[in-house]
Amino acid sequence: MKADLLVIGGGLHGLSVALQSARRGVSVILVERHFLGRHASGATAAGVRTLGRHPAELPLSLEAAATWHAMTDLVGDDCGFNACGQLQVAEDETALAKIRDRVSRLEAQGFTHERLIGSNELHSLVPDLARHCLGAAWTVDDGSADPHRTIGAFRDAAIAAGVQIVEKCLVTGLVRHSTHWLAQTSKGVIEAGLIVNAGGAWADQVAALAGDPVHQAIRTSMMVVTERTSARVKPVVSSLGQKLSFKQTAQGTLVIGGGSQGKLAPDRQSASVDMVALAASVGAAVRLFPAVEGIRIVRTWAGMEAMTPDHLPVIGFSHRVDGLIHAFGFSGHGFQLVPSVGRAVADLVCQGSTNLDLSAFDVTRIAIERAAA
Repeated sequence: MKADLLVIGGGLHGLSVALQSARRGVSVILVERHFLGRHASGATAAGVRTLGRHPAELPLSLEAAATWHAMTDLVGDDCGFNACGQLQVAEDETALAKIRDRVSRLEAQGFTHERLIGSNELHSLVPDLARHCLGAAWTVDDGSADPHRTIGAFRDAAIAAGVQIVEKCLVTGLVRHSTHWLAQTSKGVIEAGLIVNAGGAWADQVAALAGDPVHQAIRTSMMVVTERTSARVKPVVSSLGQKLSFKQTAQGTLVIGGGSQGKLAPDRQSASVDMVALAASVGAAVRLFPAVEGIRIVRTWAGMEAMTPDHLPVIGFSHRVDGLIHAFGFSGHGFQLVPSVGRAVADLVCQGSTNLDLSAFDVTRIAIERAAA
């Protein structure tokens, strides 16, 4: 098999890079060791948020936000996106002061996507919210999407653009020649001029095979889905300083997450639910929404994704190996960034640069130093 570009990893970021590169005339092969969206992309709560972003991510996030509102133009489907807004609640005066300070700093930099609201407006937006909540940061254009519909839409668009997708294909070796890569895989040898490492939880293994070893942990965020209940909340709600994300689907079920971590298997190939840790998220949800106490949980799961020490992704060229571009380490908040990261990495593939400043995401900050000879 031969192509201009080999994308390693069939999550949403890999699919987005493959799609947007192929539409510019690049021949693309995408390989996935399991099946498309098997891990982080299929296990996410699918929050579409600019709220609470690290300042370095805001250009990517704000670009992506505009795309989400016109997602049909990119992939022919709205991906179930619902611009219901997102709230980050302050449960005490300390949290409220932190939110107020952040919103003020953003406004001073010219960003107006976050707005501080008081208790009255907050409880008008979410009447069932506990009365002790003092205020919140409110982003009216944020929301959530359907992760599986999104995976399907990006897959179908990529195939239509000419991307060759090979699932159940494990990369076992990478050798760089003067002008191209030879990738040894469980389904044969692939020759490509460029490689994008979108390997998610296994991106460090891909990087090591390519000769650019990195430090990376694995995040195993858990989610809960409850039985259907009467409508209680329209926005996606989080709480500053708490591991909580709370939303209600169109079907009436509640989806509760927010970062509580599951148990990583010893072989680092799977994760399971940690009921003690999960109870903390559920308890936080009940504290914010007392009316949901006693509602039945019908499903739980834990996903797997790469996590960097500073929780910022790695996006950009390797400085050790020619022809290698990284796009991994989204640390629990990569779903919203999928369209803009795909565009920026496609820029790197096609023209060697992009108009976005990617310096904060440079791989050197997590590089493993080579042992002295």
